[in-house]
Amino acid sequence: LRRAVERRHLLSENRDLKRQLEGQHHLGGVVSVSDAMEEALNVAARAAPSRATVLLRGESGTGKEVVARAIHAASPRREGSFVAVNCAALNANLIESELFGHEKGAFTGADRQRKGRFEQAHGGTLFIDEVAEIPVETQAKLLRILQERAFERVGGGETLRVDARIIAATNQDLEAMIAGGRFREDLFYRLNVVTIHLPPLRLRRADIPHLMAHFLDRYAKENGKAIAGVSREATDLLMRYDYPGNVRELENLIERAVVMARGDLLTTDDLPAALRSGTSPSSPSAPSALPDRVEALEREAIARALRDAGGNQSRAATALGLTERHLRYKLKKYGLKG
Repeated sequence: LRRAVERRHLLSENRDLKRQLEGQHHLGGVVSVSDAMEEALNVAARAAPSRATVLLRGESGTGKEVVARAIHAASPRREGSFVAVNCAALNANLIESELFGHEKGAFTGADRQRKGRFEQAHGGTLFIDEVAEIPVETQAKLLRILQERAFERVGGGETLRVDARIIAATNQDLEAMIAGGRFREDLFYRLNVVTIHLPPLRLRRADIPHLMAHFLDRYAKENGKAIAGVSREATDLLMRYDYPGNVRELENLIERAVVMARGDLLTTDDLPAALRSGTSPSSPSAPSALPDRVEALEREAIARALRDAGGNQSRAATALGLTERHLRYKLKKYGLKG
């Protein structure tokens, strides 16, 4: 009887979640109701109708490609192609060929002409994921195409013109890379026309129940299972977890739980043992990953410097050894107020 009552309650709760989602602003399938994500989506919605280059910044797994696709779908280029390239997945020697294409005989193994991603995206949108992984020597060619909309294929002499809207994404600290000589400052300014900071899931916990319902519905259908919802105990665990892998990690957890579920409710038994014990499933021996600890210390140091400076960003930046621009980026990243 208790199980039946809980199932009925969860069905009602799921209907409420769906109604709330329909009433909220969302951009092309991006599931969100939190204020932190809403601010990012409002910027994306205003940028979508333009030709402006967009730079998406945020931790891995925060949904940068989902937002990029949503911008494309809301733009006048929606009928054109959305072409994505992940620079982190490519050998440094192949990135130039992948982006700009090559002529037959340009290098060993180039037995035919090949169009690059820019040509494929002509009339549409090119999403360059992990743009910080592009070698410095190739960055100059990328800068040229952003300035002049012209390029040559590898091994070719013909100048080609292309009309593609650029959306780039990174989880790296580009300002630090510029200071270290690993990223061109002029390219940064060309990419940084409209910057959108996507908050990590731990700073947008209001979205967790909605994302859970979204992924549960998707994977229950994919696996042919009738699952009403998530038990209270499992929901509490999922709400308390910090998600170092962000939305992608939550999606994986829900997919695994659906596969493992034997009843019509997801319970704590369907979640990884490491999560039930309060540690990260991806790193059960460490209660907090090193990057998370570093970020926590950095956030605390910035907050302390702001307090000591009476909220004056210029004085706080000087005390921290940062430029004001870099400090403003950090304030947005950690959701701090100046």
